[in-house]
Order: sequence, then C-alpha cells, then structure tokens
Amino acid sequence: MELPPPFRSAVDRMLEGAALADIAAAAAALSRRYRDEARGVHVSNDSAALAYLAARLPATYAAVRASFAEVRRARPDFSPSTALDAGAGPGTALWAAADCWPALTDVLLIEASSLFRAYGERLSAQARPPHIVWRTADATAEAIDSAPRDLVTLSYVLSELAPDAQRNLVEKLWRLTADILVIVEPGTPTGWQRILAARDLLIQSGAHIVAPCPHAQACPLKAPDWCHFAERVARSRLHRVVKNAEVPWEDEKFIYLAVSRKPGAHAASRVIARPRKGSGKVTLKLCRPDGSAAARLISRRDGNLYKRASRAGWGESLEE
Repeated sequence: MELPPPFRSAVDRMLEGAALADIAAAAAALSRRYRDEARGVHVSNDSAALAYLAARLPATYAAVRASFAEVRRARPDFSPSTALDAGAGPGTALWAAADCWPALTDVLLIEASSLFRAYGERLSAQARPPHIVWRTADATAEAIDSAPRDLVTLSYVLSELAPDAQRNLVEKLWRLTADILVIVEPGTPTGWQRILAARDLLIQSGAHIVAPCPHAQACPLKAPDWCHFAERVARSRLHRVVKNAEVPWEDEKFIYLAVSRKPGAHAASRVIARPRKGSGKVTLKLCRPDGSAAARLISRRDGNLYKRASRAGWGESLEE
C-alpha cells in the first residue's frame, strides 16, 4: 500500500532539507519505543516529529486504511459525512478515511501535542474534506464538545494509556459514535489484549461487531496465539534512508476492531493467518461465525470454494 499522491507529496515537502542524520537517530529511538509499546510515545521536537512522518506515518496509514477497507466490505451502505479522530497525530486517519469514503465532508481532529497538530494542519490543507477542525486537547482527560459523528476513530493510542484511561476513552468515544467506531492497535499480543478489552466493553454497551470478528462470542484464540493482520507498506527513498533499509517495503502488523450501533449483515469466516498454499490446495486458518477457530485444508475438489480460498488473503473474509 502507498500513501495517496497528495499526501505523499505533502509529507515529502515537509521533509525536504531536513538533517537526515538527526531524523534517522530520532526514527530509531521512535521505532524502539513502538516495538516496546512504551507509554507516552510523545514527540517533543521537530526531529522527532519529522522522524514520525518519515518512519511511522506510512505504516500507520496502511494499517488504518486496511481496517477501513474491511469496514467498507462489511458495510457497503456506510458512507460517512462526519468523522472524529481522537489522538489524531498528524492526521493520518483523516487521509485514510477521505481516501476510503469520498463523501466525508466534516472532520474533527483531537490531538494533545501542539507540535503534532501544527504539522497535521499543514498536511491537512491538502486533504479533500472541505471542513476540517483541529483542537489541541487531551481526549483522555477533557470533554470532547461534539455532536455524535458517523465515523469515530482511535488509532495507535490505547497502547499509550493505563488500563483505566483506556476504558474511559473507549466509553467516551462510543458515546460520540453515531454509527461506526474503529480502533486500531499494534499487532502484538498486548495490542490484541487491549482490543479484546475494548471489544468486551463495547459489546456490553450494545455495540454490534462489524469487523474483523465474525461473531460476538469470546475470542477462540488462546495465548501464546493471538489475532493480528499485516499490510505491506511501500517505502519511499527517504523512508529507506531514514530506516537504513534496502528492501523497498515493510509489513506493518496490526489489530483492529470496528463496531456499529446498527446490526450488521451475515458475517463470513475471517482468514486470521497468512494462507499456506501448495499445488492444488490451500490451508486457511479461519475464525468462524459459530465462535470457533481452526485451520482448514481446501483443495481443487472443493470447486468454487477452492477458487475463492486461493484468492483470499490474510485478514479477508471467506464464505465457506
């Protein structure tokens, strides 16, 4: 996946003339904090902010955009005109939402860092939605003055919060959700646990699961296994330089949850691991609508099911 051309161009312009050695050092420190899932991954200076734009923004965009794509497949009727993004950073989810749903016209972005907001405002000047409002505020501690929005998003934020703050923020955002709430977290065992906690809370609050789970029962996976997905991210030349990488891509592992106030249509099984393909056969690990999860071997003798299964990718749904 690549950034939309206007977004890529806007990011590249911000990085022009920057001291690459400083950005590379800041990017390495930032990547370590994300891998360690350290709380309070804040940007405190321009080098850290530019490092985020170069090293983390493309991966975050890819994970959020891939999550939105599955929401659109599950709810083709959903066409939001209003959106709210809490912990917006430089506005990454704004660009992903606008790319997925062109009818989006009114977006509110809440970001605690005035530095991130400044970069985000400059980037969002090139975005498509005609009405974009930024507010510098801590969504975990302050009231959010807004009517409910069609789409509410929270990406890569829960990992920065204590458990009680996670719960309070999810409850607050659900109250502000008119239709769909999407939460995205790193695809780690602890990221999965945070999503499971939010899932339980939202189901108890009356939410209906849109994706990725095909059911509202307890997750059938048990540690050390965990649910997550991956999206391949194209690296720009600068991205490779900053990360000291030669490969022109990387895989961002993530986990997400999309819930709605409206009951969804029939859910198909979900592919929850990378497919294993052989000659005339494919093995898929599936999470099923009955609440079970297991690997299934599908061969050519299964006819149309085999054709669908051979095309199904990690994270996609499959009618069995």
